[in-house]
Amino acid sequence: MPPAKKRTRTYDPARIRAAVLAQLGNVRQAVDTLTPGQFGLPTRLEGWTVRELVAHIAMAVTAVGRALALPEPARQDAVLLDWPFATAADSGAIDAFTRRLVREQPDAGALLADAARDLAARLDEHPGTRLLATSAGAVPLADYLVTRTVELVVHTDDLNAAVPGLEVPQDRQALAACTRLLADALAVKAPGGSTEVRVPPYAVVQCVEGPRHTRGTPPNVVETDPLTFVRLATGRLAWRDAVRDAVVRASGERADLGGLLPLMT
Repeated sequence: MPPAKKRTRTYDPARIRAAVLAQLGNVRQAVDTLTPGQFGLPTRLEGWTVRELVAHIAMAVTAVGRALALPEPARQDAVLLDWPFATAADSGAIDAFTRRLVREQPDAGALLADAARDLAARLDEHPGTRLLATSAGAVPLADYLVTRTVELVVHTDDLNAAVPGLEVPQDRQALAACTRLLADALAVKAPGGSTEVRVPPYAVVQCVEGPRHTRGTPPNVVETDPLTFVRLATGRLAWRDAVRDAVVRASGERADLGGLLPLMT
């Protein structure tokens, strides 16, 4: 996937920081209620129980501290929209790291609590302009925190799916940032203006090659809710199943996004 060349959406650094901490707090509160048996439940992530899932959330949070511990890059050489396309190459290493964390610290709840305290301290110590070396390249801390909203929103949804009766809330700002980043990634993957993808109330993007719509009702429209879009973008839900179950509304000859999804795996 080539580097993103479209316009880059801007995010309010203070709101993103607050959103990350709020969603992390939501997850921590829920994890504190889990029983030993629930930590052993399977998840929709192959080979992972809830224990591995919680450890992975902790790992995603401590990634900020690990990056800050490295020397600051001399210059920025990536943009936020490069990140969604860089994660697949690291999947094997992420799985191995997660399993090692569980072996070293079986108490995933304590691991998550430590990660939350570390993140809050790190964010108090560093400005949002501080550059970080990430898997996608060097980006500012403020941009990297937007990627943490994706990690937290997606894995909160995984946690809710794994534990019957659990309903961890999604912070509105975190869900908004996650949805917008993934919607913009779709527009990068399939540049064009023939199809309008609507994810109210957070995002609308134009994508897919073909005649550009300029006025009136677009001939090709896809509309869905934020969590459904996030599940489609990250491989938790197949396009055909979403259309069959009417959680996605698609009209027009260029409204079939099945070949473009997922964006991240």
